[in-house]
Amino acid sequence: MQDTYQTLILPDVQLMLQEGDTAGLAAFCTVVHPASVAEILEELEDDQIWPILDQAEISVRVEVFEYMSRRRQMTLVEQLDSVRLSELLEWMSADDRVDLLSRMPQDRCEDVLRLIARAERNDIRKLLSYDEGSAGAIMTTEYASLPANISVREALDKLRLQAPNSETIYYVYILSEDRRLEGFISLRELILAKPDARLSAIMQRDVIRFKVTDQRESVAQELGRYNFIALPIVDADNRLVGIVTHDDAMDVVQEEATEDAYLQSAVAPLDDTYEDTPLITILWKRGIWLLFLSIVALMNARVIGYYRLSTSDVPQVVEQKVGLATLILLFLPLVMASGGNAGSQSATLFIRMFALQPADSKGAINRLIDRRLIIREFTIGLALGVALASLDFGVAWIFFGLSVPEAAAIATTVIVVVVLGTSAGTLLPLGLRRSGMDPAIMSNPLIAAMIDILAVVIFYEVAWGFLS
Repeated sequence: MQDTYQTLILPDVQLMLQEGDTAGLAAFCTVVHPASVAEILEELEDDQIWPILDQAEISVRVEVFEYMSRRRQMTLVEQLDSVRLSELLEWMSADDRVDLLSRMPQDRCEDVLRLIARAERNDIRKLLSYDEGSAGAIMTTEYASLPANISVREALDKLRLQAPNSETIYYVYILSEDRRLEGFISLRELILAKPDARLSAIMQRDVIRFKVTDQRESVAQELGRYNFIALPIVDADNRLVGIVTHDDAMDVVQEEATEDAYLQSAVAPLDDTYEDTPLITILWKRGIWLLFLSIVALMNARVIGYYRLSTSDVPQVVEQKVGLATLILLFLPLVMASGGNAGSQSATLFIRMFALQPADSKGAINRLIDRRLIIREFTIGLALGVALASLDFGVAWIFFGLSVPEAAAIATTVIVVVVLGTSAGTLLPLGLRRSGMDPAIMSNPLIAAMIDILAVVIFYEVAWGFLS
């Protein structure tokens, strides 16, 4: 279905935009699902999006906006004045607007908050005050609540009034006069109950709840464990302050899985997707780990050199002239590790990026095989290779006492192998994705093994060229 949207609807949208067909653009925003509208708009230039969204009702406009990527959201927000931005925020769900505001500059955030109604402004400030990893940071304050002393008939009447402003009404929370959580009742139970029954008689009193300071991962795990749609969040006095819904819990699980995948491949977690992360940030988050791993590999070379000679010869290790065979023996693990680690990083970033993309999104695939993305990863590989080679050259020359040609052979090989590693970690998953296969087949051990073979061949050839 998404293939059809990208192939057929996108050209029509561009044509309507060129012709100024406001009615057609309004129909496009209204008829097509907001998630699909957002994905199509992601293909357009930044200055083309608001002229389209402005043709829709504010409720539809906000719904589409919430489906867009974080990077695109921030770009679009920069195009709005404070009045229009405040209107957008007032219609957004509580958790989404807090997430957006937390990414904005402090002065812009304060300017916008002044234009929002006091009640909502206080609510936003309260949500912004919670720690990023806590349950309070991902909860929403748009929930349905009722007192315990009313009948089912009265409860349904009150619920109809609350429904438009509640994120979910499947669970209705029963509160005391001071808003302490006493129990809950599902909408199904409410509909099936006798109209004259009191909520206090039919509500469930054993409520699984979390405090605002609890870790968000715990809330997400509990939602998954019991298959709940939402969980209540209370303060220290057991007063209900919000709920965490299943969609927010899924986001948490996805973020944690992505973070774990990055850490397992020696990549510091990214705040945004790979595509939306600046080049310099990628270099830092990957380079710092590669440098650390190179230092470990250099220690490995030292250990090999130690045991290669007799114990009495150890003090003379750094003074000895190293031939081709000894050079290969000492530094081959370093070269292999550099290429394998770099390739594993690239593969993990791309495989995880594919996992977070819609499986049938042709537009996403086209973006991912764009030459700019490949060139970007090649640039990253070259920069990382030069950084690692500089470290390795200095250590080999100064600490191990190698000659300049010998140290240069190591440095040159590291550059070549790291570039090949990042290229393999990029192109192989891309090729598999393009052919319709699962890119996860190109796993980190497989890429590392392939790069190890290349590293041996390249190191021998480069070392032979330098030393001959």
